[in-house]
Amino acid sequence: MAWELLFSTDYGLLSVFVIAFVIGMSFWFARFFSRKIREDQAKAGR
Repeated sequence: MAWELLFSTDYGLLSVFVIAFVIGMSFWFARFFSRKIREDQAKAGR
């Protein structure tokens, strides 16, 4: 019942999209911030 509502209704599909987007965005931010931290450490080490 819950899975049918999740994947067959507009609000269910939108919820899946939002959840996937937020998870993807969290991975992107983690990579972005760790790259910037490494760059700042490299500049400070010079």
